[in-house]
Amino acid sequence: MSLHRHNPAELPPPAGFSHAVTANGSRLVFLSGQRALDSTGAVVGTTPTEQFATALGNLLTALRHAGGGPADLTRVTVYTTDVAAHGADSDELGRIWRRMAGRDYPAMTVVEVARLREEGALVELDGIAVLEEPGGA
Repeated sequence: MSLHRHNPAELPPPAGFSHAVTANGSRLVFLSGQRALDSTGAVVGTTPTEQFATALGNLLTALRHAGGGPADLTRVTVYTTDVAAHGADSDELGRIWRRMAGRDYPAMTVVEVARLREEGALVELDGIAVLEEPGGA
């Protein structure tokens, strides 16, 4: 399996994402939206930054369970109830991403939404990953 991140010089330099990702592999993993929920389904954290860290951890847990890791992510969508706060917190969000997922950035989009499923939920992440078949087949 191989991923190649494309960041053409003709586009603005990406910060915390890749403009495009090509993938050669044999298994696709579609990761359901993950919010900042603990194992009982309760919302964890009161700020978008706190919730981003928990939601990202939940997304990576689901990906690990499917046999992948952060470097296998090809696309992530971030849904936030406050895109201005997301932008204002971008430096801290970048530190959280690098600490938890490294520097192999997927293609990424941030979308503002009116609300999320749980009362008090501020952030949701979903994604797509490409994995090699076990044994390299």
